[in-house]
Amino acid sequence: MADPANTPKLKTAVDLDVVGENILDIADFAIEKYEYRNDTKLSPEEREEAAARIRESLWKLVEAFKVRRKRVLQRMFDIADKAMEEVGGAR
Repeated sequence: MADPANTPKLKTAVDLDVVGENILDIADFAIEKYEYRNDTKLSPEEREEAAARIRESLWKLVEAFKVRRKRVLQRMFDIADKAMEEVGGAR
C-alpha cells in the first residue's frame, strides 16, 4: 500500500491572491464599461453594490473551477491506477 507521506505534492492551480486582484480589476472595469456604454455615472452606493455582486458572482465561478479541478485530478489518479493495474496484471 502506498505511503501517504509519499503522496505527490501537486501545485495549486490557482493563486487566490492573484485571482482576488483580478476580480477587483474585472469589477472596476465592468462598472466603468457600464457607465460608459450607458452614458451615466453610478452613485458611490450603486458602485459598491455592483462591485459586491460582481465579486460574489466571480468567486462562485472560482469555487466551481476548484471543484472541477479536484474531480479532474481524481480522474487522473484513477486512470494512472488503472494503467498500473494493467501493467502489473501482465506479469
